[in-house]
Amino acid sequence: MSTTTRPRFATRALLLHLATVALVVGLCTGVYLMLAVQQLRAEAEATALGIARTLAEDPDVRAEVTRISAANDSPDADALRRGDLQRLALGVADRTGALFVVITDEDGIRLAHPTSARIGEVVSTPFAEVLAGNEVVDWQTGTLGESARAKVPVLDEDGTPVGEISVGFERAGVFDDLPPLLTVIGLTAAGSLTLAILTFLLLRRRWERLTLGVQPEELVALVQNQTAVLNGVDDGVLAIDTNGIVRVSNDAANRMLGLDSPIGRPLVDFALPATVLEAVRVSRTRSSAVVDERVLYLDSRPVVRAGRSLGDVLIIRDRTDLIALTERLETVRTMTAALRVQRHEFANRMHVAAGLIDAERVPDARAFLGELVERGSVAFPVDGLDALNDPFLHSFLGAKGVEAGERGVALRIADSSQLIGSVAEPEDVAAVLGNLVDNAVTAAVSGSRMPRWVEVAVFSDGDALVFTVADSGPGLGDVDPLSPRAPEDEAEDRVHGHGLGLPLSREIARRGNGDLWIIDRGGTEHGAVFAARLCGAVSDTTTTFEERP
Repeated sequence: MSTTTRPRFATRALLLHLATVALVVGLCTGVYLMLAVQQLRAEAEATALGIARTLAEDPDVRAEVTRISAANDSPDADALRRGDLQRLALGVADRTGALFVVITDEDGIRLAHPTSARIGEVVSTPFAEVLAGNEVVDWQTGTLGESARAKVPVLDEDGTPVGEISVGFERAGVFDDLPPLLTVIGLTAAGSLTLAILTFLLLRRRWERLTLGVQPEELVALVQNQTAVLNGVDDGVLAIDTNGIVRVSNDAANRMLGLDSPIGRPLVDFALPATVLEAVRVSRTRSSAVVDERVLYLDSRPVVRAGRSLGDVLIIRDRTDLIALTERLETVRTMTAALRVQRHEFANRMHVAAGLIDAERVPDARAFLGELVERGSVAFPVDGLDALNDPFLHSFLGAKGVEAGERGVALRIADSSQLIGSVAEPEDVAAVLGNLVDNAVTAAVSGSRMPRWVEVAVFSDGDALVFTVADSGPGLGDVDPLSPRAPEDEAEDRVHGHGLGLPLSREIARRGNGDLWIIDRGGTEHGAVFAARLCGAVSDTTTTFEERP
């Protein structure tokens, strides 16, 4: 079973293009040829008419024709053959190239003719209209064949027609110039078709280059598939050509990057973080950026087809919730590690108590256990921690104090701390406070001040939890860790995190109408001081605290 393959679009377009050009060239050639024939006919008729008029106005011709017409006898043919009219007619025909110059009297009898034997005979074409005083110009067929002829009456002194002058040019002579003209027209038509073919070949090559060989039917399918795919995924897709112009941007990309009608506009026209622009400029890169308090994962890849670079595609994924979950898991890990330390130390103390009892030193065992009950199972290395009566904050900051101590940093609670009530949103508090404490410990370790310390102050203001975190680090300098930063600024800002935690923490605070801000960028006595307010994070309160930012 044979199947017919439909020609490619370029081939179909070529055939249509050639057919159109051929039709136009054919029509133009036909019209031009028709006009040329009409012009040659008109020129021949005009020439014949001019010669006939000239002879009809000649005084000698008028006098001789009038004399012969006035005679009662039939004209002598032999005399006419030797007469002046015959010599004159033959001379004019020779000089002008006319087929014939015929002179007749008022009865249509030839007085002059190229064929002398026909002199004295009546002309073969009608002459009544001419002898009625009218000029006749027409194509007629006579004894000498078809010709373009003009007939003009010869008038006597009274203006009465007494004969006619008939001048004709043979058909072949009229169209002598037509073969060269047809050659020129044919060459022009052939040149036009050749130029059309070359032009289309160039256009087809350009077309194939621009469309990458994709046929129109395939383009329709590509557009449909692209729309379905791009709008059916949660990831943002941003395609930029080699000139930096946005060619594709789905709804997710517009939403995450805050773009408004970006198609066809340069990407640099939008107020995007330098990290995003850098990801586009450097292909095959993976980076993160903070845009409108959202943590975005960027994956840039080049687009190449048939060895030709078409630009880059940037895949954008919202990782805010994932980073927040990671922060919370880190908090859980910290507390788990602290509990493991407590369990180990408590087990050691129980072994001591069991040893005293086995040694029958019961009073010593009672005293040891009493001291243990009074101090608690584990003494966290955090000064002022007992001022916090909330179990969650006590355990959480105690665990952070253990981690900070392992890095040579002392964590302490400010004497001015005052918390009335208990923590109602432990996850948000752990994410925000934990991030600030971790960044402060990192800053203290990187600083040159000794001893290294981090101080946390906790307050309650109605249902809001307010806390500040200060450190002994070098301070922030000119870097703003709460704003999106270019890649070259990340190394400098690693003192206070990796560039994602603080903006994410501020977003968590702002979701509940709170905030996170910088109180002090650092000085000679201490490093940076951060503050955060988490609304709805405290329950069972009876008094308020007026925040002093």
